[in-house]
Amino acid sequence: MENSEEQMFPGEMRTLSEVLEKLKGKGYDNELTFSDHGKLQGMGNVYNPEDLTIIKIFRFEGMSDPADNSAIYLIRDKEGGTGYVMDSYGMYSDHQGTGFDEFLKQIPVDDGDDWKNK
Repeated sequence: MENSEEQMFPGEMRTLSEVLEKLKGKGYDNELTFSDHGKLQGMGNVYNPEDLTIIKIFRFEGMSDPADNSAIYLIRDKEGGTGYVMDSYGMYSDHQGTGFDEFLKQIPVDDGDDWKNK
């Protein structure tokens, strides 16, 4: 999968696995998951949308199949902890129903570059 936001690390990362490795190298290795009860959980917590801020979105498109799309959402909680959520979307969505999408839409986005300075 190619990264459609090459400007984040020009020429350095083009695939989902490269971005994950770079994030983990910066200490962002806390995966958050969407629970059965409609909240994100991870880092020892269960989160409502108002507890979180999306600080970066990485989007990827399949090279051979445009319907093969995925994203990594880098998310910070109110205590300063940072984790990520991975999602395949479109035809190959990881989540059934609209709960995950609705949850993400409620999280404020502050897409800056301060996450790179860790």
